Amino acid sequence: MLMAVPTLLLALAGSATSQTAEYEIAFASFAPLNADIFIADADGGNARPFLAHPEADANASFSADGRWIVFASRRAGSYDIYRARLDGSGLEALVSHRAYDDQAALSPDGSTLAFVSSRSGNADIWLLDMRTRRVKNLTRAPGGDFRPSWSPDGKWIAFSSDRESRKPRLPARDFTIRHSTEIHIVRPDGSGLRRVSVDDAFAGSPSWSPDGTRLAFYTAPIGEVAKVTAARRLRGTTQIETLELATGQRTVLTTGDGEKWSPRWLGEQSIAYVSGGPEGGVERAAGSPGARGAFSNPAWSPDGRKVIFHRDVESTWPPHRAWTSLDPRFRIIRTGIFPSYTPDGDHRVSNDQTAGILHNSILTMAADGSGAKRVFGEAERSALAPELSRDGTHIAFGLGQFFQNLKGPARADIATINREGGDLKVLTDGAGNYGFPSWSPDGSQIVFRKAGAGGNGLEIVNAASGSRRTLLSGPAHYNFPSWSPVSNRIAFTADIDGDYEIWTVNADGSGLQRLTNAPGNDAHNSWSPDGKWIAFASARSGFKDEALLHPANPQPYGEIYVMRADGSDAHALTDDPFEKGTPAWRPLGGPAPRRH
Repeated sequence: MLMAVPTLLLALAGSATSQTAEYEIAFASFAPLNADIFIADADGGNARPFLAHPEADANASFSADGRWIVFASRRAGSYDIYRARLDGSGLEALVSHRAYDDQAALSPDGSTLAFVSSRSGNADIWLLDMRTRRVKNLTRAPGGDFRPSWSPDGKWIAFSSDRESRKPRLPARDFTIRHSTEIHIVRPDGSGLRRVSVDDAFAGSPSWSPDGTRLAFYTAPIGEVAKVTAARRLRGTTQIETLELATGQRTVLTTGDGEKWSPRWLGEQSIAYVSGGPEGGVERAAGSPGARGAFSNPAWSPDGRKVIFHRDVESTWPPHRAWTSLDPRFRIIRTGIFPSYTPDGDHRVSNDQTAGILHNSILTMAADGSGAKRVFGEAERSALAPELSRDGTHIAFGLGQFFQNLKGPARADIATINREGGDLKVLTDGAGNYGFPSWSPDGSQIVFRKAGAGGNGLEIVNAASGSRRTLLSGPAHYNFPSWSPVSNRIAFTADIDGDYEIWTVNADGSGLQRLTNAPGNDAHNSWSPDGKWIAFASARSGFKDEALLHPANPQPYGEIYVMRADGSDAHALTDDPFEKGTPAWRPLGGPAPRRH
């Protein structure tokens, strides 16, 4: 089925109508703060920016005639696909849609653009007719399809797919989902689909040889997938291989430890790629290494003289950035992790690090992100997931060592401080892994997660006396409790039925109800100030890119969703390939958000 490409105005709709938003939600993301595209010499040296912009540009490639650069950009609010000449002139939007559109490649004759889009509900390969500007879904299959690559004669498209994903064995209680990908090829009319890499390994980012008889791609044993994407930033190992399509013969071109990604043919006997880690950079399968540094998704010009790539160019943390919402009723703002607002919406708290696994302190700041200052932190214990009390005078948080599967035995308590960081009070006994506190509407009680040797469940503690009672207990795993600000209803995440879903229960333990029932984890739930909506993070839309291209992020997937308090009308507010979570609602009435 063909459909017309929506105009650029559609991509802007979320931001254009955001001034009439009924709600505002802050969230955290592993997306780059900003990424720019660079053009460099073939070895990666003498890099210069290409169309630098305050919003992210990524995944660039050359047209076969060398006259155009095709790339993805958030400059209109969502990831869309553009092209421009090598000098930056002639900038033109090719694909403009509120869905995620990225990873584009022009056919050798320039008539058709292959790209990845989530507009069908998951990541598929789509084709754009460059003359008519009409699009069609080429792969239309469950799972994700990624990184399309045209054969030199334009008769085939190679891509990676997790439609037959093999999930690696994970430690007990590991919340993350991993995937594996295999290489497939298909004709542009949809015929001839077949998988060409068949083994128990992760294979990604295919590239055709100049004569069209071989594919190059990177591979990793399934056991390495968890390591390469570990939040601990462990070094994993991948290799570069080639495949003879006629015979199925595979040749491993590289050896040794370390990540090796994005192979590209520079000639019949020459393959370049990039390596990861602190000493990574541009490499050749048989030749001298090039420049060192970050080179994401490199692509070489047809004459082999230039390489284009993207890299992160901003590091200020925590961010405060207006984000395009798929529902204009809900304005969304990217902030640091675990944001929480004062009742008037004028100030917020958050953690200071980019991830919960790191050693965190607590920051306070204005609602627009200005004036951030550290009010609490300890050298030995992390202060995680702060939440302001309903009257805005105190902060509850977890205090201790978290992430037992990654960092050893976890021991953490529930603690409170005043807003200035003083009057530390530890409310629990240090005997378990306690965390993710949430205040009752009157501020007298706190619900929290209990885990560890003492069992799993949810408990409630009196903020004044420290007396505790069990709300729910295992054997299921319970997490991320959130107390409605207007009732005694508590939302939480649990794998009671084998999959992590959002549930609610009354504060006396009655009325247990499951609100979500979707594949993939649902978590990080948070109530709107009026108690009518719940925001949460969900993995139901799957992966939108190869996980191994997102190092140091154990779960590069997940969007911010909202649903009504009874679980109805669940729908996404975000759509991109990066992990998002820890949503929090800001009471409206304070200053409008700003971009920076």
